Amino acid sequence: MEISRWISHAAQWDSDKIAIHFEGDSLSYGALADRIAQLAGALRGLGVGPGDRVAHLGYNGPEILELLFACARLGAALTPLNWRLTLPEYSFIVGDSKPQLLFVEQPFYDHAQTLATAFSDLRVVALDAPHLDSLSYEQIIASANSVEPERNDLDDAIALIVYTSGTTGRPKGAMLPQSALFWNAVNATITQGMTRADHILTAIPMFHAGGLNIQTTPALHLGATVTIAQRFDPGATLALLASRRHSLFIAVPAMIQALINHEDWAKTDLSGLRMFTTGSSTIPLPLLKAWLDRDIPVTQVYGLTETGPVSTVTPVEDAERKVGSCGKPAPYCEARVVDGDGLDVAAELRGEIVLRGPGITTGYWNNPAATAEAFGDGGWFRTGDIGHWDSEGYLYVDDRAKDVVISGGENVYPAELEDVLARCPEIAEAAVVGRADNKWGEVPVAMVVLREPAGLEKQAILDLFEGKLARFKHPKDVLFVDTLPRNSMGKVLKFELREQIAGGSR
Repeated sequence: MEISRWISHAAQWDSDKIAIHFEGDSLSYGALADRIAQLAGALRGLGVGPGDRVAHLGYNGPEILELLFACARLGAALTPLNWRLTLPEYSFIVGDSKPQLLFVEQPFYDHAQTLATAFSDLRVVALDAPHLDSLSYEQIIASANSVEPERNDLDDAIALIVYTSGTTGRPKGAMLPQSALFWNAVNATITQGMTRADHILTAIPMFHAGGLNIQTTPALHLGATVTIAQRFDPGATLALLASRRHSLFIAVPAMIQALINHEDWAKTDLSGLRMFTTGSSTIPLPLLKAWLDRDIPVTQVYGLTETGPVSTVTPVEDAERKVGSCGKPAPYCEARVVDGDGLDVAAELRGEIVLRGPGITTGYWNNPAATAEAFGDGGWFRTGDIGHWDSEGYLYVDDRAKDVVISGGENVYPAELEDVLARCPEIAEAAVVGRADNKWGEVPVAMVVLREPAGLEKQAILDLFEGKLARFKHPKDVLFVDTLPRNSMGKVLKFELREQIAGGSR
């Protein structure tokens, strides 16, 4: 089914039901369906057709969802741009994906105009007040003829090209067809027990597959209600959770830390939440316990931009018993843990996690070499993550394959060391990476941000590992830094830390 029909069908069931709350305004399913039809007509009038790309550069708002569904109706693809990037990064993505239109919010007009000058085929549409020679979003919608759902043969049409967060270098455009968004929505709704009665709070940026597809598009697929936060702010998020009594909410580790550090955390009424969801990377146990200690069940979603991202999920009934696990494969996803020869490893042994299913990318835009490298025999997608099954068939993510430190022939998994560091109250955040060593090949080094600049000394941090981990796993050095470089989803950019160490940064 062409995915814009989700909204049309929800409007048929209950036209007045609120689909989206945003900045004090509400948009019903009937109104949202009408706007998508008008916007599809506007896009068609501007020359957008099957296979074309449309880019979005702005904060969270209803427009990104309207564009997704309007593009889908025409068989076109939305390319959401990370608003935290720099002009050279935008230039690479625009040059790679070649969108016909760029929809942009006011804070990013200067970038948009520079891009329009560099790429002569690119037209700019202002999402708010018109700027310079740009078109106006509301004006093109108002003046267009509606395009109602016309085709049912768009399952294989690319709906999203989401550029990966680039933790290992230059980003790649993961292509997600309409069928992948459908099966991802099915996986998400089943595993999170989502219904039309749910009210979701979306505070993760929707330029990322996690913000868009773990809860937001699945909720709209069902006809549930979504509140969109333009940008994440811990105080404002806690206030929304208390006032609107959302039933579902997702946050990545950096967001969780900001929430539990906020002065309103302990006194905020979170009783509306029936479940809290997290994911994006290995999650320190203290961040999970913060919710469990408030009697809020926790589920952890595992997946990548390329996998929808809903691939494995911890059953909510096992939230506390299996804390730290990313659960079991979603109904329409297969997962394996394999060795270097592609053979399954036994329970408790580590290997690379590989995934297969209809919600997974069909490849990388304009990059057949990366596509070929990503898929193994039988269409299994290689995640690059190291994990293991426990004896009950629950999956655990131990580390990124690229982040494993091989010291003296032994594998050292930074997540183990980072878990020890996360339990130290004097440490605000920390990451462990490998540093070249003449004797051992590599040794683990801890990069630490202290809560108080004159807090712990290096030896006190090294002493944290005594009796907790084997000696060969202990960090051989501690480097104090002011902050850790992170991407938009809060993942630490370890390749930058490795470059700092190699360059002699202390």
